[in-house]
Amino acid sequence: MHTAGLGYADAVREFKKRYILEVLARHRGNQCKAAEELGMHRNTLSRTLAELGLDSTQIRQGMRRPPTSVRPTRAARPNLQIISNAR
Repeated sequence: MHTAGLGYADAVREFKKRYILEVLARHRGNQCKAAEELGMHRNTLSRTLAELGLDSTQIRQGMRRPPTSVRPTRAARPNLQIISNAR
């Protein structure tokens, strides 16, 4: 980060973002569980997300499966031939 010309404050901000997002992803967007693992109160986590410009609803929605109408269809399975070693 230093070689890229990123200042200390910006580097700390970027680290916080990545760290918090990783913990939130592990808990599937559950702020209560993530805050507990981070050792902070849920309100503090919520405030920190706002300060970092992260939207918690987007985080939760990004972890959900898309609606059926948006999901890609499965490719048809090829016909498999069962070969047995019966003698």
